[in-house]
Amino acid sequence: MNIYILAFLLLFHPVAIVFPVSPSSPLPVCQLEPKGEMAGTTNIVFKSKDGGQTWQDISNGLPENLQEDDIQRDGFLATDNGLFLHVGEGIYHNKPNSEAPFWEKVSGKTWKQVHTGGDVNMVESNGVQIATDSRGITRSEDAGKTWSLVISEGGVGIDVELIEGGFAAINYSSATKSRRVRTSYDGGKTWQPIDAGLPADLSIASIIQVGESFFCGHPKGIYKSSDKGKTWTLILPSVDGKVFNLSVSGNVIYAIPRNGGC
Repeated sequence: MNIYILAFLLLFHPVAIVFPVSPSSPLPVCQLEPKGEMAGTTNIVFKSKDGGQTWQDISNGLPENLQEDDIQRDGFLATDNGLFLHVGEGIYHNKPNSEAPFWEKVSGKTWKQVHTGGDVNMVESNGVQIATDSRGITRSEDAGKTWSLVISEGGVGIDVELIEGGFAAINYSSATKSRRVRTSYDGGKTWQPIDAGLPADLSIASIIQVGESFFCGHPKGIYKSSDKGKTWTLILPSVDGKVFNLSVSGNVIYAIPRNGGC
């Protein structure tokens, strides 16, 4: 009789039965998801302090619901003092040696005042200026009074950067219908391609040097070369198909994914 009573009670009053879980048992997937208080702005800015071996998402601390398109065009700048972002009407600063994601809103300064480097598409070394142009890459050795075209492949210049002992540049080639990456070690007079090991693409966005290595922002992610561009290795895959724009502050690399790389 007692058995029938128990069955009747279980039918109308279900009881949760708990089985013991050993320490080695895997946790349910729901418990592996980040908790609400940990959620914040993500996938806007990445940072590496060890030559690209590991990356940290430092987006948390920026305005909530921020998208990469909210960052003004050419609105990111890395200096010896860290990274500055021009977001809407505000400017945010991240120090290069901060151990945790930390952003400080800059007050009392305009982006023009912060961006004292001038045109982001021009660099200078030893009296030589290299700049992007609608026809390719140009060079001046008289403080910008006159310019000569040093890379011309039927397309525009995309980016120029200083590297150890020379310059790096990205330009569009109408012959290959892709962006090319080159370096120069003679003051910008002659240029050598270093992209044979990179997948050809229309949206290669940036090239920087940290230590002895080159880093390239590519639609597939961030590529690293430790042999001056002879070979390349993918070290960080792309985020949502976006292209990383790279900046460097000392030995700290900042990476910002953007649609189309620009």
